[in-house]
Amino acid sequence: MRTVLVTGSSRGIGREIARRFAMQGDRVVINYHRSEDKALSLQRELLAAGKSAMVIRADVSCEEEVRDMVQEVERSFGTIDVLVNNAGIASMTMFNDIDTKMWNRIFAVNVNGVYHCCKYVLPSMISRKKGKIINIASIWGLVGASCETHYSATKGAIIAFTKALAKEEGPSNIQVNAVAPGAIMTDMIAGLDKAVLDMVVDETPLGVLGKPEDVAGAVLYLASEEADFITGQVLSMNGGLVI
Repeated sequence: MRTVLVTGSSRGIGREIARRFAMQGDRVVINYHRSEDKALSLQRELLAAGKSAMVIRADVSCEEEVRDMVQEVERSFGTIDVLVNNAGIASMTMFNDIDTKMWNRIFAVNVNGVYHCCKYVLPSMISRKKGKIINIASIWGLVGASCETHYSATKGAIIAFTKALAKEEGPSNIQVNAVAPGAIMTDMIAGLDKAVLDMVVDETPLGVLGKPEDVAGAVLYLASEEADFITGQVLSMNGGLVI
């Protein structure tokens, strides 16, 4: 049984990723920062289905909390076989309205969080010469988004980080990949004006918004043995919005 750590998995895309790993028989570690009730509800759901799930609180932007989380998982289960760096924050803000505090906070979570998790998970993977890391980026990291300069910059950084780390860890038989979702119907975009969502749908060749299940399926594939020869790649599920 593999151990899979999914950061930010109490809700949205991360929740579905954790659920799917558990349902296929993996042991999942549900990480959350603030949404304890939702993390525990997912754990109860999985345990009731006879699956294995552990809940740990940690703010991925805090290195000490990530270190302690990884140590706790390794004490409990021995190894972390798959790391899914999903935790992230976003906001729609005009560039001139982005203050330094907002800029630093989004980088602290979206970029530093990935660095912290990789820093503490990789040593064991390297020693075993085996492991999978999947980073959740965004199409806006590929092409940029108006009113989301700060968010786009973090996701572009994650894509570059993924490619560089894949080259470095390839000799240790560790695959590092990213997924870059398009517009996925989660809490993150549910609050947008209906006219904005309708415009995105109209611009998407498939004519629909994505679902968390669409992203989870891609992540599970990249974490599988079928993807052992895939590394440093960015798989984008966006309905044809970006081609």
